[in-house]
Amino acid sequence: MYDLAIIWDWIAFSVRWLHVITAMAWIGASFYFIALDLGLKKVPNMPVGAHGEEWQVHGGGFYHIQKYLVAPENMPEHLIWHKWQSYTTWLSGAALLMIIYWVGGELFLLDPSKADLALWQGILISAGSLTIGWLCYDYLCRSRLGDTPTVLMLLLFAILVAMSWAYNQVFTGRAALLHLGAFTATIMTANVFFIIIPNQHIVVEDLKAGRTPDPKYGKIAKLRSTHNNYLTLPVVFLMLSNHYPLAFATEYNWIIASLVFLTGVTIRHYFNTMHATGKGPHWTWLVTALLMIVIAWLSTVPGAETYDDAEARALTPYEQKFASAAGFEDAYDTVVGNCSMCHAREPVWDGMHWAPNGVYLETQGDVARHAEQIFLQAGASHAMPPPNAIQMDDEARATIVSWYRQATSG
Repeated sequence: MYDLAIIWDWIAFSVRWLHVITAMAWIGASFYFIALDLGLKKVPNMPVGAHGEEWQVHGGGFYHIQKYLVAPENMPEHLIWHKWQSYTTWLSGAALLMIIYWVGGELFLLDPSKADLALWQGILISAGSLTIGWLCYDYLCRSRLGDTPTVLMLLLFAILVAMSWAYNQVFTGRAALLHLGAFTATIMTANVFFIIIPNQHIVVEDLKAGRTPDPKYGKIAKLRSTHNNYLTLPVVFLMLSNHYPLAFATEYNWIIASLVFLTGVTIRHYFNTMHATGKGPHWTWLVTALLMIVIAWLSTVPGAETYDDAEARALTPYEQKFASAAGFEDAYDTVVGNCSMCHAREPVWDGMHWAPNGVYLETQGDVARHAEQIFLQAGASHAMPPPNAIQMDDEARATIVSWYRQATSG
């Protein structure tokens, strides 16, 4: 039975690997086409309907690229659709969210110190918020606000700030930031699936039928593509945030996440302007640096739960399962003796100010809550503790393995 945890961890690793690969492909293609679009030049004697062209060199060859604002006069025989990068990124990300934050919800999703929720309630909020977020955003884009892009972007930012705060009221800090990233990524992929690609299909079908395509479809798709461009960098930050307690293990993590969206705007504005004019506005780097300084300062504020709070909190059913298993006392003493100098709310290891990955291993509830991770990191493998910190002997590791087996054997 205990081997299931190892198999499940490898499944999560494999899905994460796929997610990173497809995200690289999607983001790379997005950045490339934005740069290409902004760098197009109008030249004499261009084909009818062509907006601009660009010459590029790569891999020892030259590429001659032309863009049509609506469509060429005749439909090309071979047309490449850039959509699967987006779809596969979202699908793999959704699978990873389910594996880590739904199946492992008692550990990674729910924070009993914030809200007393059953796992099914947390999952319902997780899934429902992603769906509702897209529906609200799409409604705003289809309204008259679609004709005022700046106002629409400001309203979208306000929604993201509100969601950042709301997620932090019910989920762990790690899950809150990850879900904000998933909330944003869902909007981006839905833009591709429901708007950009269907609009391009309409244009293609018009061409095949000999009709003149309506330019409104390209205009609508362009608006959604621009939103995706400015949201990309913050989403990457949020996807990485679960590895850095400085980002999520503070009561102000929702403000940190909100400010990251502003840094995404300033950075992309610089590069978009540079691609279009050949020179970017340098003031954007000063604003970005100031925002990052504020973010770094906010990250120094510790989490709200103290050791006394954690000690006084009643165990959840999930924690009780491991705390009541045979061998828990010995395993608890082993973990505290080998891990708590770093994995503490106030680490005593020299030069360490925050527990690695925001994992606390001080109270009985802490150890029971992280049972599976303790087993994987210090029982099934020798990843923890670091060999240059403490040499945990085989007997101690066997104690952890035995306790975990007892708790999961039923």
